[in-house]
Amino acid sequence: MDSTAQTFNHRLTSIKLWPPSQSTRLLLVERMTKNLITPSIFSRKYGLLNKEEAEQDSKQIENIAFATANQHFEKEPDGDGGSAVQIYAKESSRLMLEVLKRGPRKKDEEIQTSEKDSAAHETVFDISGGHRSFIDAKEAEELLKPLSVQGNKYTKICFSNRSFGLDAARVAEPILLSIKDQLTEVNLSDFIAGRPEAEALEVMNIFSAALEGCVLRFLDLSNNAMGEKGVRAFGSLLRSQHSLEELYLMNDGISEEAARAISDLIPSTEKLRILHFHNNMTGDEGAIAISKMLGHSPVLEDFRCSSTRVGSEGGVALAEALATCTYLKKLDLRDNMFGVEAGLALSNSIPAFSDLTEIYLSYLNLEDEGTEALAHALKDSAPSLEVLEMAGNDITTKSAAALATTIAAKQFLTILNLSENELKDEGAILIGKALEDGHGQLKEVDMSTNMIRRAGARFLAQVVLLKSGFKLLNINGNYISDEGIDEVKDIFKNSPSMLGLLDENDPEGEDDADEEDADNDDELESRLKGLEIKQDE
Repeated sequence: MDSTAQTFNHRLTSIKLWPPSQSTRLLLVERMTKNLITPSIFSRKYGLLNKEEAEQDSKQIENIAFATANQHFEKEPDGDGGSAVQIYAKESSRLMLEVLKRGPRKKDEEIQTSEKDSAAHETVFDISGGHRSFIDAKEAEELLKPLSVQGNKYTKICFSNRSFGLDAARVAEPILLSIKDQLTEVNLSDFIAGRPEAEALEVMNIFSAALEGCVLRFLDLSNNAMGEKGVRAFGSLLRSQHSLEELYLMNDGISEEAARAISDLIPSTEKLRILHFHNNMTGDEGAIAISKMLGHSPVLEDFRCSSTRVGSEGGVALAEALATCTYLKKLDLRDNMFGVEAGLALSNSIPAFSDLTEIYLSYLNLEDEGTEALAHALKDSAPSLEVLEMAGNDITTKSAAALATTIAAKQFLTILNLSENELKDEGAILIGKALEDGHGQLKEVDMSTNMIRRAGARFLAQVVLLKSGFKLLNINGNYISDEGIDEVKDIFKNSPSMLGLLDENDPEGEDDADEEDADNDDELESRLKGLEIKQDE
């Protein structure tokens, strides 16, 4: 323990600066991880952590230690940072000792999992298996019989993938009434498929009335093509929910009116952690209604509003409301019509997301201006970012440097998707350069359809091949020459599964008139490889 503190103390104080660079912080995480998985007197007494748990604990320790030291430094900004470095090292050592004395968490988790598995048949009732089918009253009576047994302990029910008609719903009604006080999770996704609208609405009304007043933490009403009428048919159930933690309304035909109805009906979202609205026709006005829900969801961790036809006005409303969701870990806004203005608004909210690990911003018409603003915002926040997707945003080489600087700072990145843009060789090499140092957890890079030619393809291939856990490089749909294809394949000759298909590559593809000539590929690569990607400014 003391030797670790001394090693980092010497390393950091010799720099005489605060804050430490990202690479120094990562080095501390690596050293602590190594200490935590090394057998010692503590592991003999309390148990030895596995590598995955040790890495997770080390990241958390480093974040806490950094925040503590930085807070001290801000109180005396005229100093050289030496005292902050001392606090950083001591706090890291202290917290690491606590983890060693605590031992592995997994033992407790395994006990809980074992207990959960042994009782699963008593708590989870699921009829979603098998073929999607209509069920009549007789089949419903047989299927739901276990729920009718007095004293049953079912707390979670899943009726998904079975289509209930009126007769079947009337069979379910008294059964649901008898157990609603014990239910905590209800999955009614895809449970009225193929029914006429009038019948489907009546079935929803029956289920809603029967479940009214149950205290749910999880509710899934996806894949029911509800629209506003369907949402209001579930009104009595929605109005009675004050403790929802997870709400799924995907592929439900949620229009502007339906979104407003949801916002009006649900009395409280203060405990909501997950909210998914994927694949609806929500539009700007609907997004504004959803944004009101976000403003009252302070513990939200996972928000998905992808493929919902939201434009600039709605995008700005969502972006501004998200600033209140400071616990956000996963954000998915793909496939909307946000445009630059909404991208700029989102860049102002991103600094609030210190715990963000996944962000999906593909197909939002961000262009270079929105992309650069978001890149700058992400660079100084979300230190543990693992997934970054910005495909299909008309991003050109103009934004490549900003993206590269951000990517260089995200050392925990596992998936990077910048496909369907116009980054060309210059952008590809800058991105490759950003990934060159560290990034030991990198698994997938998608730079397909980016007008990349031989130099960019070759450099990306050389970089990712050195990552020990790397799985897939996708550079299909580019302008790579036949010679370049041969070179890339040769680079991956010992691990061909790591290279995606190249069947859509167009060696005859033409770039803009000012693009480097194919004969200058080597010169371009050499020139860009020498550039330094700055992580700290």
